[in-house]
Amino acid sequence: MTVSHEAVADGALRAAEDAFPIYGSAEPEARARLLEAIAEALLALGDDLLAIADGETGLGLPRLTGERMRTVNQLRLFAKVAREGSWVDARIDTALPTRVPPRTDLRRLLIPIGPVVVFAASNFPLAFSVAGGDTASALAAGNPVVLRGHPAHPETSARVAGAVATALKTCGLPAGVFTYVGGPGHAVGLALVRHALARAVAFTGSLAGGRALFDAAAARPEPIPVYAEMGSTNPVFILPAALAERGAALGTALADSATLGTGQFCTKPGLVFAVDGPGFPELAEALGARIATKAPARMLYPDLATRFRAGAAALATTEGVALLATGPEAAPASGVVPNVARSVAWQVDAATFSETPALREELFGPSTILVRVADVEGLRRAAAALDGQLTATVHATPAELDKARPLLAALARRVGRLVFGGVPTGVEVSSAMNHGGPYPASTDARTTSVGTAALLRFARPLCFQDADASVLPPELLDRNVRGVWRLVDDRFTRDDVPS
Repeated sequence: MTVSHEAVADGALRAAEDAFPIYGSAEPEARARLLEAIAEALLALGDDLLAIADGETGLGLPRLTGERMRTVNQLRLFAKVAREGSWVDARIDTALPTRVPPRTDLRRLLIPIGPVVVFAASNFPLAFSVAGGDTASALAAGNPVVLRGHPAHPETSARVAGAVATALKTCGLPAGVFTYVGGPGHAVGLALVRHALARAVAFTGSLAGGRALFDAAAARPEPIPVYAEMGSTNPVFILPAALAERGAALGTALADSATLGTGQFCTKPGLVFAVDGPGFPELAEALGARIATKAPARMLYPDLATRFRAGAAALATTEGVALLATGPEAAPASGVVPNVARSVAWQVDAATFSETPALREELFGPSTILVRVADVEGLRRAAAALDGQLTATVHATPAELDKARPLLAALARRVGRLVFGGVPTGVEVSSAMNHGGPYPASTDARTTSVGTAALLRFARPLCFQDADASVLPPELLDRNVRGVWRLVDDRFTRDDVPS
């Protein structure tokens, strides 16, 4: 008998809701132990997991080996955050009965919100998937997770989901703390988002996919937040002196960054803006030469490659767009994988870029566009015309930075992370990292999907007014039994509340 998508969603979210009273009120140490147990269970799967992931994605064993450790390390990082406990942002304003008017006793902290629906990403089968950053941050905050697996790597996802289930048993926690929902199609994902018991959604993927989930959540009788990271062109801006100093080296580095992982990073530099002048010919020549050396490579799944080839074909016929270079064609062979892509780079002038909105859209895959502008003011105008981005990168000499302030001000309104002197690919999982940005890079520019601040997406404030100590959470008692940082009468401290 076929089970409906709505029934699958209902079963998963009811299990999560049943587990929430236990897990949401669990000691921080219990949450930390679970995250650490998931990390150990993931490692225990051994290299068979990597071989399966490589077979499903073609990302290669070196890349997947690194990604596994990133996944393990971020689980352990969130365990530390959960165990330390200051993330709850405890605030205490003690009563001032003699003040006019009097102030009551007020105590506030962040609490978990309930079942979180997490959508796995295609391009990171481990770090942004079943036990990835969204799952880790939701669990660290005390929320059960319903994980919607990505159909591009089903066996990898099922193996990791089994490891999470093993960790739950090891820790003696309810199975409903984590539920894996696999299978193809979009219907079950929409059913999860629309279910009344879902409290929030996390998604990494395309603009179309993220917007569909966002709209579905907004249309509910009780809307819920969707934290969707949906892509970016990650523009690079090269100022004249930096260009004159190292134009060729920048061209090579940007070609490598744009084609890393077959261009399937959400931080791929898809646009490069440079001032026409000394160093520009060397930049263009090195960028094209490096692209021409890139062998055809497999993309994650056939539909993705089809969309990339269609987008590249459209650019090739766009007026004013000149082909800078393309990689070699795949050698004809029987049984060739259908999702192979050739790297490509184009060149346009500032006027063409300004008049062609399609050039500002992300093309997911191994490609980039070099835009020639007349002067530094042209860089600022280009930045001001962009939509929201995850990152922007600036190459400038120290002496140029002061002149670049208008450009930096324009970029600060449009990006979540400013990179100086490097490439945008590579996202450190740390407390200070921000991976998000104004729409359409993400649906909420105030949040991040990478780093310890990610768990704040899955918590909400609760204030206790004139509450008896017997009903207060430990973090809000006069005695600081958790030893966390608290804001007590407008002063950050780990001390007890003065008697």
